[in-house]
Amino acid sequence: MFLKVPSQTLRQVGRILLGIAFILLALRLIGEAMGPIKDGSFLPAIAGYLQADYVTAFLVGAAITFIMHSSVAAILMFVTFVTLGVLPVIAGVSLILGANLGSALLAIWLSRGMSNKARRVPLGNLFLRGTGAILALILVNNSPILSWLSGFGSGQVLVSVHLTFNIVLLFVSLPFVGFLERPLNALLPDPKVNDSPDPLKPISALDDKVINNPQMAIASLTREVLRMSEIVEMMTRPVMELYESGDNERIKVLQLLDKSVNSALSDIRRYAAKIPLDKMSKSQVRHVRELTEYSINLEVAGDIVAKKLLHLAKIKTQKRLKFSTAGWNELQDLHERVIANMSVAFNVLLTEDIECARLLMEEKSAMANKERKSRKKHLKRLREGFEDSFESSDIHLETLRALKDLNSQIAAVAYPILYRGGQLLDTRLVENLDEAAE
Repeated sequence: MFLKVPSQTLRQVGRILLGIAFILLALRLIGEAMGPIKDGSFLPAIAGYLQADYVTAFLVGAAITFIMHSSVAAILMFVTFVTLGVLPVIAGVSLILGANLGSALLAIWLSRGMSNKARRVPLGNLFLRGTGAILALILVNNSPILSWLSGFGSGQVLVSVHLTFNIVLLFVSLPFVGFLERPLNALLPDPKVNDSPDPLKPISALDDKVINNPQMAIASLTREVLRMSEIVEMMTRPVMELYESGDNERIKVLQLLDKSVNSALSDIRRYAAKIPLDKMSKSQVRHVRELTEYSINLEVAGDIVAKKLLHLAKIKTQKRLKFSTAGWNELQDLHERVIANMSVAFNVLLTEDIECARLLMEEKSAMANKERKSRKKHLKRLREGFEDSFESSDIHLETLRALKDLNSQIAAVAYPILYRGGQLLDTRLVENLDEAAE
């Protein structure tokens, strides 16, 4: 099921069944290995100590569960030990209650990189489950219940204790869930995402005072397009880092920057429309049009980062997906190329240097080839059955496409410069099919 079924959900079910099967197989092997060990003096001494000191047994159960990263595996192991007679039931009960605390600590550990909102649930679970486990430990070890339980030798008693504890905890804890909301919100507050203008942030470079001076107005327009491009670069640089960390709060902040890009485009359009045509030469009119068109490309680039790449980073974190090592290296390489091309593009924007523009176009073609080769390599890994490639296939391919599209939008600044220099064809289509055939 895990290897053959195309459905992601059914494959995960297969993965779960495999995990349970491996746990049961491991327990059987442990049981076989315990035969000669339990006849020695070391293991009975430990069992006797855990039976006499229930606090230590409780902490050992929590630690083992945390280290094993599975409460199911830990509990089944304790049950196996009691069934084989390696541990007394009294110590097993304390270990089981400790395992419940360990599972709550494990949830805290696994959610450490998530947002505060997501971490509140594991923290509340730790408080309720931890408090319940400690109270149950004290109750069981200081009442006749334990003496009654010790009369049973079967590990089934531990399973019953575990199920009973969780059922009682459910009904006892439900009335207190609402009361925990306020203290949890205080301990883990929502971060204040400030979408108001930062007084230290560079303000718009558009100067209405020079609107009637075309040369000064175009310089002002160029500075604003450059500021817009710097915002897009600021959004793009940490993308691969966020694919790894999945920092939701940082993703939100970067997505808010897209509003600044959209606002800058609107301001550029309005400003360009206000420059008097009768005072501009043909070359100045063309320059204003090119700057406006490139600002549109930058706005599209910002959307690709905010609505595609950052969104994919969030999905990757939520689904706990992993890229294959080769696939991840390919994505990082493409991302580094995009960042490098941004620097070249912004130099072209300022200098209009034809050699830099040509270099940018060559890099655009190289980027397209890299993306195509990476896609082929990814499909080859799928055919070879790489597990990580299967799980993250959609995100990998969408990221490749998004990086390629982002690079194309950034490189668009070179087109008018190359066209004016006679280094760009009007079309890539063959004009005369007969001549081409010859």
